[in-house]
Amino acid sequence: MINTLLFDLDGTLLPVDTDEFVGSYLKLLSSKLMKWIEPSDFVEKLMSSTYVMMHNLDPSKINKDVFWEDFSPKMPFNKKEELSPIFDEFYEKDFPTLSSIVKKSPVSAKILNTALKKGYDLVIATSPIFPESAIYERLRWIDALDFPYKLVTTYENMHFSKPHVEYYSEILERIQKKPEECMMIGNDVEEDMAAGLLGIKTYLVTDYLINRKNLEIKCDYTGSLSDLLDFVEKMKEVKI
Repeated sequence: MINTLLFDLDGTLLPVDTDEFVGSYLKLLSSKLMKWIEPSDFVEKLMSSTYVMMHNLDPSKINKDVFWEDFSPKMPFNKKEELSPIFDEFYEKDFPTLSSIVKKSPVSAKILNTALKKGYDLVIATSPIFPESAIYERLRWIDALDFPYKLVTTYENMHFSKPHVEYYSEILERIQKKPEECMMIGNDVEEDMAAGLLGIKTYLVTDYLINRKNLEIKCDYTGSLSDLLDFVEKMKEVKI
């Protein structure tokens, strides 16, 4: 019996076009460091290190450490101790301005609140390639900051990333759930529906659907975010 709902963030609970958001994010962050490194060069280095982090399968290293070990030597500073404060300031002062490109909607908070009232455990299963501060900031934009999540995946607390099944296995281990107890809800055919390979039920949200590799769509349920609200409202109450 399903008793736990895993939610993707960008393009799912967070109503935003992922490419537009990432583009704006990279432009804003690169401008923060442009007196030290040319923006296009910075973006290339950042993205290559992000790729390394996303595809790391070493269970002994958290994503944050994998990223910085690869990224720091590429930068003019060559020291994480010098770079980290700049990034911290960016996420505190600049990153919140990106909320302007998000289409405000009360639906996401209604979905979470409905599921919680019915007794479901909630997990934010967003790609753990951002620091905790950036992920919680995005939750704030949709009035979803104060829910009692069993887990919010960040680059500080996860060892794997989407679309690897190891990411979902780690979530199951952390929240002590079996695959058949969970449903993954997301908008990315490759990254989010990969949960189905472990036997986790899947719901594909179509508002900002991503299928970069034109994969065959395999999911248990599909619909818009509004459809998802109706779906959750019809789900049975559970006692965990």
